[in-house]
Amino acid sequence: MKQLPQFPQAYWLDSVKVPSFPSLTEDLEVDVAVIGGGISGITTAYLLLQEGLKVALVEADTLLNGTTGHTTAKLTAQHGLIYDELIQHFGEEKARLYYEANQEGMELVKTIIDKHNIECDLSLEDAYVYAQDESSIQKIEKEMKAYEKLGIAGKVVEKTPLPFDVLSAIIMNKQAQFHPLKYLQVLVQELEKMGGYIYEQTTASKVELEEKPKVILRNGHSITCQYVISCTHFPFHDEGFYFARMYQERSYVVAALTEKDVAEGMFINAEQPTRSIRYTPYNGKKLLLFSGDHHKTGHGVPTHKHYENLQTFAENTFGVSEFVYRWSAQDLSTLDKVPYIGYITNTNKKILVATGYRKWGMAHSAIAALMFRDIIMDKENKYLDLYTPSRFESDPSVKKFLKTNADVAKQLIQGKIERPTKTVQDLKNDEGSVIQFNGKRAGAYKDPNGKVFVVDTTCTHMGCEVKWNSGERTWDCPCHGSRFDIQGDVMEGPAEKPLKRLAGENEQ
Repeated sequence: MKQLPQFPQAYWLDSVKVPSFPSLTEDLEVDVAVIGGGISGITTAYLLLQEGLKVALVEADTLLNGTTGHTTAKLTAQHGLIYDELIQHFGEEKARLYYEANQEGMELVKTIIDKHNIECDLSLEDAYVYAQDESSIQKIEKEMKAYEKLGIAGKVVEKTPLPFDVLSAIIMNKQAQFHPLKYLQVLVQELEKMGGYIYEQTTASKVELEEKPKVILRNGHSITCQYVISCTHFPFHDEGFYFARMYQERSYVVAALTEKDVAEGMFINAEQPTRSIRYTPYNGKKLLLFSGDHHKTGHGVPTHKHYENLQTFAENTFGVSEFVYRWSAQDLSTLDKVPYIGYITNTNKKILVATGYRKWGMAHSAIAALMFRDIIMDKENKYLDLYTPSRFESDPSVKKFLKTNADVAKQLIQGKIERPTKTVQDLKNDEGSVIQFNGKRAGAYKDPNGKVFVVDTTCTHMGCEVKWNSGERTWDCPCHGSRFDIQGDVMEGPAEKPLKRLAGENEQ
């Protein structure tokens, strides 16, 4: 099997140069502070600036470097086999609203692309969910009945443009795919033209609710505003116990030049493990993106195995001439699979939040921006009740809540009773592991040059013990999905503080 680069780089990030911006080094007052420099935050800032508001966009790292830069960028309302399930749990009216919201989000993206003549590889494609097991055929049939009830344009077929046989597939017509960073770099330029304040390397840590909300930055400065909008992957201000109402999963992508390709369409299977396929233009050729193999963060087999599984799938189905990229992404799922978009709590009308996109964030990000604009401009929006973060549907939320939090308790206990036997001396170059260090549990990584980094493995969020991620060379928390780099610095929340560093380079 052909090997991929040791440290992958997402294709989107590698193919577009996004301009850099300064950090905020003074206090600032604006109408709206948008926290998070991905597609949700940038689109929200764009719409609010069009309304004449004074807006600051603040990013803890660099723009577009998070989930937005690691997506597969399907711009679609077909989110697997979701609509029959939505009808069962929410009823036809809300299931139809879910579809309409995603369609409206797609139309907003296409409208912006047309308005600014953005070259971002946009192509209209039919989206397919395909079945290869007999047990999935009935699911496809149920989903088609849901489409018919909701007025969704689609059909069931037995053949697809894929170079392998399927038993059945359901099509949702006229969906889309695009290059998210080519699109967003133009939006960032528009933010600058409209006078938006853009800051990178500026971490928001909390909000103080005084006469006006005040965003407190980690560097000691603050942003005073009328509204705070959290578009970060995990809400940076967790007022509503979101860590207990969502769970985090990692999924993987390999990008390859293949011997066979697909002339059109975007594809995802109905079974597990997930196998999602779509193409993107690449140096005059088609680069195929194979994604899936998702699992709860901090769980499962050594993470490099997931890349190998996708490689094997690509080679067996399409034939691979060259693997070009690989990357992974972290996604949050809500208990009922519908994102949280709206007021952070029922009683706090000054802080808004968008999170829990469940791997389907492109269209949802756009509709979140429209919803935020309508809330702030005091306009009606028919989607507010569907997406409200304050909802709690008895079915399936109670079952998922109990299952998710029972697993948290299990992971917390297991991590505390584990007794590692390895030491730093046992590690090979480019190997990480939980070890014994000065008589206590710790985590160590020895880099390819033999430099050693040792951290306390106790997650700074709620005290669970982190695990080594061999695919990304990170420390991942199995309880709530926080992730840390080899030196213990936070890469993904909800943790805000780094792991305690016990030893640096070559300190043993």
